Amino acid sequence: MPVTINGSAGVTTNTGAVYNGLQTDTAKASTSGTSIDFTSIPNWVKRITVMFNGVSTNGSSVVQIQLGDSGGVETTGYLGAVGRTGTSTAGLNNSAGFALEDSGVATVVRHGSIVISLLNSSTNTWSAFGVIGRSDSANVYMQGGTKPLSDVLTQVRITTVNGTDQFDAGTINIIYE
Repeated sequence: MPVTINGSAGVTTNTGAVYNGLQTDTAKASTSGTSIDFTSIPNWVKRITVMFNGVSTNGSSVVQIQLGDSGGVETTGYLGAVGRTGTSTAGLNNSAGFALEDSGVATVVRHGSIVISLLNSSTNTWSAFGVIGRSDSANVYMQGGTKPLSDVLTQVRITTVNGTDQFDAGTINIIYE
């Protein structure tokens, strides 16, 4: 199959599809504020990986990822759950976002990635899965869920369920493709 390189716009195949490759955003310090936002995500994006390096908050609220479109960040309609390996903890169902853990404390230090992929373009439904490990204890969390959006995804927010706990350590970045 012949491939044509189209400058910075990506690779165009003989079927007309364009592949723009992996794009990395600028890493953001998660050392203050109640949310970390990645905005202006291009409309061609089909997958986003949210990466956490030593992320902590000053409170006990669970950290979560929320998706947004041209109407803003959506805070309802998330399905799925997160669970902890190696314990009998029941886990936590998603509702207002994709939860990273089943419960939180101020000492939690998070590392890992959550991959969010376009599941159905006609309904703007996204699927999430990932693994978050803690460096402050021997706990690993696995996440899976879905979220339909009202319009094309344009932003990702990392915040807490209560919306008031402050980030106090680490960095967060995204890769999109």
